Amino acid sequence: MNVQWYPGHMTRAKRQMQEDIKLVDLVIELVDARVPASSRNPDIDELGRNKYRLILMNKADLADSRMTELWGVFFREKGYFVRTMDARSNSGMKAVSDIIMEACREKLERDRKRGIKNRPVRAMVVGIPNVGKSTFINSYAGKSCAKTGNKPGVTRGNQWIRPDKHVELLDTPGILWPKFEDQEVGLRLALVGSIKDEILNTDELAVKLIGFLTAEYPGLLRERYEVREDEKSAEILMQIAKNRKCMTKGGEPDYSRAAALLIDEFRSGKLGRITLERPE
Repeated sequence: MNVQWYPGHMTRAKRQMQEDIKLVDLVIELVDARVPASSRNPDIDELGRNKYRLILMNKADLADSRMTELWGVFFREKGYFVRTMDARSNSGMKAVSDIIMEACREKLERDRKRGIKNRPVRAMVVGIPNVGKSTFINSYAGKSCAKTGNKPGVTRGNQWIRPDKHVELLDTPGILWPKFEDQEVGLRLALVGSIKDEILNTDELAVKLIGFLTAEYPGLLRERYEVREDEKSAEILMQIAKNRKCMTKGGEPDYSRAAALLIDEFRSGKLGRITLERPE
């Protein structure tokens, strides 16, 4: 399954971010806790060179907590400041304020020695589409400042938001990178909703998800859909269609409806807390 999606506005957004990066002290990168590595745009490391770096693992309520802990250790060993959170429920917002100050401690100390007081930390908020940047900003600011939506590509332009006197945030559009060298990355991003569903083959996507779940979370599909997990993935999808009454008018299993059901229940957390990749 070949997954690629790089609309023209992402090229413009990347150029604008390259201009704006000189205005900030800190780069706050949101990643999806279910795919912490795949949801990192490799261009961000180059963009954020010589800036303080903070990784926020968002949607942690949907991810496997054991894996989230391991990913936190992995990123800290790479030199990043890290926090987990769920922006939709405001979970972890106080910890975010604390770690922003911690990440920029050297900058704040330099300002103090120079007699500069009350200059806010300026941070650029970056991440791929649908990772929750705007939801995070609105939760952090305590008001609706940024457009949100449960689909990729809602934010199209950069905007400054000041949630309090200590921090200024620059919201940026979600950007991917022009080509996924590893198609497993594209597959994982498609599963969590960072690529528009309209360009995807959901039947094939569901079969890939079934293969992963039977290998890494055995018993989960059996308990949820009353299926046999010792079958091939396509056969399991047919069982899901039958057991969930996803049938065509002619009485045949409707693979596409069953695939959409499975993917939706994965994304919403109804299947449980699942992480699609492990730290190396």
